[in-house]
Amino acid sequence: MTTSPDRPDADATPPADVDVVLPCLDEAEALPWVLDRIPAGWRALVVDNGSTDGSAGIARELGATVVHESRRGFGAACHAGLEAATADIVCFCDCDASLDPGQLVPFVREVAAGGADLVLGRRRPETWRAWPAHARAGNLVLARMVRRRTGLRLHDLGPLRAARREPLLSLGLTDRRSGYPLQMVVRAADAGWRVDEYDVPYLPRTGASKVTGTWRGTVRAVRDMSRVLAEPPSEGAAR
Repeated sequence: MTTSPDRPDADATPPADVDVVLPCLDEAEALPWVLDRIPAGWRALVVDNGSTDGSAGIARELGATVVHESRRGFGAACHAGLEAATADIVCFCDCDASLDPGQLVPFVREVAAGGADLVLGRRRPETWRAWPAHARAGNLVLARMVRRRTGLRLHDLGPLRAARREPLLSLGLTDRRSGYPLQMVVRAADAGWRVDEYDVPYLPRTGASKVTGTWRGTVRAVRDMSRVLAEPPSEGAAR
C-alpha cells in the first residue's frame, strides 16, 4: 500500500465513465462548491436523505442527478447512490465541502489501471478546525481496530474513495448507518481486494456535522463501526 502526493496531476486527463455518489442532508450552502469540483465528464449523484433546505432543487439546478432515499442514515444514502449508479467506476465523497471531489482523479486512475481494487483518501487537515479532537480520536481508535481485524495498514477510514461498481455490489453491504464505510473496507479485505490510500486535504466543513460533530456523535459512530468489526469474516467476493 502506498501514499500519493497531496495533489493530483492537474494536466492529466481524468478517466471517463465515473459516477460520484454524494450523500446529502441539508447541504444547500456547500453544494455549489462541491459540484463545481466534480471532474468534467463525470456524473454527480446527489442522494437527498430528507433535506429540508432545498438541497435537492439546488443540486438539480446545478446539473446533478438527484436520488431520493427516505431511510435516514449515511449508509442508506451511500448505498442508494451505489444502486443508482451506472458507471463502471463509482466514487464516494461527502457533500459538506470538507473534501474536494477533484482529488478523486488519481484514485480512479489507479482503479482503472488495475493497480488497486479500492482506493481511500487519508485526510490531512488543513487547519485545526477541520478535524476536531473528538473526531480525530475516534478515527485513530477505529484505524487500529481495522489493522487488527484485516491486516490493512490504513491510517484513515474517510469517505473519499473509489472502486468498480459491480464488485462493490458483490460485497453485499448491509450497514445503513455510519458503519457503512468501514464495512466496505472490512468486506473488501475479506475478499482479498488490493486497498490503497492517498493523502487528501481535509477542509473545515460547511455547516454542522451530522455524524461526528460532537463527542456523543463520535461515540455513536464508533459503536456502529465496532459492531461491523465484530461481524464474522464474510465469504470471498469477486473483484
